[in-house]
Amino acid sequence: MHGGHSGSTQATAASLRVSWILAKKKRPFTDSETVKDFKMSVTSAIKQVLLSDTSNIDRVDILATDVFETLVKELRKADHMAAAVDESTDRPDTAQLCMYVRFFDGTVFKEELLGLLPLDGHTTGEILFENISSVFEDNDLDMKHVCMLVRDGAPSMARKVSGLAACWSAVAPQMTTLHCVVHQTVLCPKLSDHLKSAMDNVMAIINVICSASSLQHRLFRQLLSEMSAEHQDLLLHNDVRWLSKGTALERFCDLREEITTFLCSSKLKRAETYLAQILDDNLLPDVCFLYDLFRHLNDLNVGLQGGDKTVIDLVEQMGAFQVKLDIFTTDLSTGRILHFPPLRKCISFPLRITDMMTGFIMKDNFTSRLDRLVLLTDVMSFDLSTRAKEVVPSIDEGKFILSQVMAHELHSNGPERFWCNVNVHQFPNIKKVAVHLLSMFGSTFTCESSFSHMNMIKKIFKKTALVEPTLHGENMQTPCRKIPVPPPGCEPATFLLRGNSATNRYQLY
Repeated sequence: MHGGHSGSTQATAASLRVSWILAKKKRPFTDSETVKDFKMSVTSAIKQVLLSDTSNIDRVDILATDVFETLVKELRKADHMAAAVDESTDRPDTAQLCMYVRFFDGTVFKEELLGLLPLDGHTTGEILFENISSVFEDNDLDMKHVCMLVRDGAPSMARKVSGLAACWSAVAPQMTTLHCVVHQTVLCPKLSDHLKSAMDNVMAIINVICSASSLQHRLFRQLLSEMSAEHQDLLLHNDVRWLSKGTALERFCDLREEITTFLCSSKLKRAETYLAQILDDNLLPDVCFLYDLFRHLNDLNVGLQGGDKTVIDLVEQMGAFQVKLDIFTTDLSTGRILHFPPLRKCISFPLRITDMMTGFIMKDNFTSRLDRLVLLTDVMSFDLSTRAKEVVPSIDEGKFILSQVMAHELHSNGPERFWCNVNVHQFPNIKKVAVHLLSMFGSTFTCESSFSHMNMIKKIFKKTALVEPTLHGENMQTPCRKIPVPPPGCEPATFLLRGNSATNRYQLY
């Protein structure tokens, strides 16, 4: 802070800094008064700082506007960008359309929130496209610069004629559309026949203990405490939660003896039926197999999640998992069962059981989804192909040969950091291909994460009277959704201020 600024200006700058920190930490606006009370014992100058909840809203608005304007300026300079779009419903049943963009700013690759738009009424593909088009037009952005659209499999997104992807492709024919890779891994294990029956039986037992009666649930937890069980309760399965099926099966297998004991003494009407099912020798191997399989799928799912992951990273992990499927098939068909520990403990007839299990792993619902994720990855190792020339027609003929130094940099730094440092004048065309690919999203994880942040803000930290006008104001880019999840190092360049006497507001510069 420069000494030439007045005390009131410095106080306003300090309040902006406090608002910025509180918003990033997703704290209530009223916490600013607590900060002021704490600081009062340190210095009397803090008395001049305006830190009321209403002042905090205004400060956050100024900061969010500054961040968004910086983003728009960078997007206008980008040759191409990728978009990840998802739609969800928040706690007050307002539909929210979330859109992230990934692009290369000339120095590094960035993932930024472009909009979280509240929607009224229907949420068809045409309506979603109209709202996104308005954001691009209002900010002087070109939709044709979007090289990839990543979305989920909802009809409003995926319909061939009226879906969001179809509407956007009509404007940008060169755009590639990808169904979120993480969503596809969840859709792969479609159960059928007696595997589905086994899963349904397990979930029925869990539901009758945990959901049918509050008394029975309390008695079950009391039994677990008396038996010094490994866990204190069962876990319910929810299709919306990606990992819940595997975790519910794991908890069921770990507490199988305690569940059996409870059903033996239970007075529930169907307790005998459920007890017969859990004691069935044919059910346990199926349940253990599903537990092992979903454990492997959960490991893959967790590996695919996270920010700053390109479509190249995700496709490589999916390719590695395909190799694992072949290993699992061989492991089961030979009867060794090395990669299925719970199954190995309980199985009594390996050949009879593994024939069915091997057939399930080799099902088309795995291979068909994984085989469609074929992208241009040759460029990551300087190995050019015909597909590369489709992306950039003027690309040089022949192949680039890596020197030992460049090969070491590629291996140690990874493709993203390596290509950021490649001299664009030395390799103009091949770098253009690399930037094009590395700008692509592989999943809608960032959108899902933003929905979690938004619901947490509305549910726990903020009062509705303060949250709703801010989240659903006329301005598309509202402060509460822009600041809490910024990328590392993303904040206003300076907190120096200049006054505007006409509007009685301050602007950042």
